[in-house]
Amino acid sequence: MKCLPHSKLPQAQGNVLHDWHAEILCLRSLNHFLLQEALSLLSTPSIPSQFLQHRSPDTITPASFQPFELKPHIKLFMYCSEAPCGDASMELTMAAQDDPTPWALPPPISNPGKEEDENTKPELPGRANFQLLGYVRRKPSRPDAPATLSKSCSDKLATTQYTSLLSSLTSLFISPQNMYLDSLILPETQYSQSGFTRCFSTRLADLQNQIVKSSLTKTGYGFYVIGIKTTAREFVYSRRYVNAELKAKVPEYVSSNISTSWILGDGKIGGETLVNGALQGRKQFDVRGASRVCRRKGWKLGIEILAAMTAMAKIDRGQEIVERMRKCLVVDSYRDLKESEMLEGRRTVKEEVRECLGGWVRNEGDDGFGVEIS
Repeated sequence: MKCLPHSKLPQAQGNVLHDWHAEILCLRSLNHFLLQEALSLLSTPSIPSQFLQHRSPDTITPASFQPFELKPHIKLFMYCSEAPCGDASMELTMAAQDDPTPWALPPPISNPGKEEDENTKPELPGRANFQLLGYVRRKPSRPDAPATLSKSCSDKLATTQYTSLLSSLTSLFISPQNMYLDSLILPETQYSQSGFTRCFSTRLADLQNQIVKSSLTKTGYGFYVIGIKTTAREFVYSRRYVNAELKAKVPEYVSSNISTSWILGDGKIGGETLVNGALQGRKQFDVRGASRVCRRKGWKLGIEILAAMTAMAKIDRGQEIVERMRKCLVVDSYRDLKESEMLEGRRTVKEEVRECLGGWVRNEGDDGFGVEIS
């Protein structure tokens, strides 16, 4: 299990990851890296970044206010050794079953803030009722694991086609305009054309048509369908990798509860090793076990960038934007940050894509903490 049970969210206090599936940890690590790059550009302006650049002052508007952007020649790709869990991999899941009988659905998780509608798609845990396609699914896939409201990697990646790869916090500083995934790369054995087309294109077709007329394009958001590229090569530690020597040593591979976050600059022995969403060797909810990619650490990094922007005043309209960012970042709780005026456009984007997918119940319960430990 690589996601936090819904019942434990209040204990996380911004220090424990909710989801550490490889795809999601990759995105969180990317956002941390980009925030660090932005801070470095402000702190040492004489040293250019290979990846980010200051936006031209005449492109900055009240709706598109971010001071930085990804350099235009850069394209973003993601390699996955396995098909993302959820809708994109349902055909593969069905084909792998010894018994094709769909797993029974457990009782739904109650969410007092969610109004039920007879037209609302049910949110499905893991692989339950795997004959139903095009549905939002939640982790974990095992029916006997504690219930969560973390959505599948398929669903989360599908939403990034509209929201971009940026987190809410990173989108305060970096324009989403060219922060979209160009392609997903995976082994041929992990690609189902019907599953990937349905997951990333067909079920969001209505939204794609709607966005053409949307005023949100002025904010830098748009809809960019993820391309798919396949390779005949398998990951060397894949269950499918044919290697007699390895099979003799390890006859069967099982999922590990250990994850690694590595970014450029970590070196050969750097990075973080995580167990259950916290640093290995620390208790799960110990603040000393907080990963650099957790909510609280990201918020603190954002405040560091704000301080550097205040000192440097590098952009046109700088003081006005810095003051708006201050009202967003210097708040009592993470909830206040997410509900701030500057993130209104992003909230609309997220609501529209989730409404189109249907059956999306928000994973709430870990947003009342402050930036400092109380």
